[in-house]
Amino acid sequence: MGTIQGIYEVGIGTPDLRAQVQYWQQLGYRISAMGQLSARESQALYGVDSALQSLRLGHQEADHGLVRLMAWESPTGPGLGLASMRMVGNRWGTTLTADLLNLLNHLELLTQESPETYRYTEPLWSQIYAAAKSARPWSDPLLGVRESLWLNPLTRHVFFQRFNYELPHYGTVNPHSLLQTSQITHVGLVIQGDSGEVLNFYDQVLGLLRARDGLVDHYEDNPAARPILALGPGDYYYTTDFDDPRSNITELRQVRSGRLKVIRFPKSLNLENKLQNSKPGQLGMSLYTYRIKPILEFWQRVKASTATQVTEIILNEFDEPSFSFVAPDGYFWTLVS
Repeated sequence: MGTIQGIYEVGIGTPDLRAQVQYWQQLGYRISAMGQLSARESQALYGVDSALQSLRLGHQEADHGLVRLMAWESPTGPGLGLASMRMVGNRWGTTLTADLLNLLNHLELLTQESPETYRYTEPLWSQIYAAAKSARPWSDPLLGVRESLWLNPLTRHVFFQRFNYELPHYGTVNPHSLLQTSQITHVGLVIQGDSGEVLNFYDQVLGLLRARDGLVDHYEDNPAARPILALGPGDYYYTTDFDDPRSNITELRQVRSGRLKVIRFPKSLNLENKLQNSKPGQLGMSLYTYRIKPILEFWQRVKASTATQVTEIILNEFDEPSFSFVAPDGYFWTLVS
């Protein structure tokens, strides 16, 4: 049986590698690898007829939640930009911070300087565990998180801070970074449908751990999600989480980061489809990768599944055996060995 871990990288198309490196350095990242592909090679792996230069950004000793900056000679489009999170094709990364208020100070100043370029939501409170929801103010410790959405033309980020609990394997903050943040702890995508059958691909073919499934969230019950997902009265959605198989979901302190969080809206809601804006070649968040072994076994599994556009196994820009495909839900993926 092959092995797969949590989300390895978030790929971000950029017209300016230097500016993006500077942005991610404030979040504790550093350059760990550089590479390039010709237009012919990019076409074979990513379906993009453009030369490519890439940088991989590591975060302390993390083996997941990395960033791949992808500078296309000829980008195919502007990506998702500042579009609403409530759309099919949406991708975002979530990051732990030790000081959300400090981060908010920076976001507020940036937004004042360029109100048409940046958007953020106020950091709202969520009590995220059932036992915590019975806690009484002024009497009991309040367990939960505050989280804020941060949008700019190239990144779609949710930042969160924990209160009164710890998960030692779910995000490691770099205390020396300006914004005191961890690697990307989990990523998300949005689909639409009254059935979650297309999601079987992630556990049955890729071998991820289905940590929870079909949890329904209503507008009335989740105030923190309202501004992030642009929810209105009566709206609801389902959440399915896929974890690193090494994660122990029955023991909270053994849960690992690297989670794929899938938000599924029912067909009755009106969602725009922007899948074409969130695949390689586009600017912004346009790719997720997993690291797997052995690659031939995974290639054979994906090839035999309902995934489409499965490429051959070829070397990526970092000289690593890789292949790409479109999952049954319509999202583009690359697996790396």
